[in-house]
Amino acid sequence: MPANLCITPDLGKEDMDPEVSTRMIILSSKANVSESEVVNFLHMLNLPLTIKWTCYGAMISGKDKYVKQAIKELRKLDPYGIFTKERGFAPGDPRRCRGHRYGPREGFHQMEKEFRILDYVGEALRNPREVEIEKKEPVSVDYFKEALESSLKEESNNSSDENKSEDDKE
Repeated sequence: MPANLCITPDLGKEDMDPEVSTRMIILSSKANVSESEVVNFLHMLNLPLTIKWTCYGAMISGKDKYVKQAIKELRKLDPYGIFTKERGFAPGDPRRCRGHRYGPREGFHQMEKEFRILDYVGEALRNPREVEIEKKEPVSVDYFKEALESSLKEESNNSSDENKSEDDKE
């Protein structure tokens, strides 16, 4: 297997350009569009972007203004099923590309966890409601000291009981 499977192995200029951003487009399991529809739609926008089809949706990279424009148009297809996330590396970057690393990239398992809750996030966006967050008071220093002393005393008693039972065995 060739060691260099990335699209653009020399990312020097684009990688250092502060105007270039990369976003992952992640589809929830209940999304009304497929990965192929997302990629085709992005191509039809005819924007100067690098578009990569992925197992979770797509990845786009280019000048920030074009990336934001593409995301804005894309989210119109399914505002509750299409999510985006900033990615610090361009598609095919040898530091993150699976083709170079031969295995899942860092962050994949985090994204896998996030993917599991996207349906709930979409539902909350679709049906917003008022919630109240109960602010809990911090534990007082006196209570903390009391709990600590009690715990230490209990631990001390348990260890002395164990020592007594060992002495009884001898």
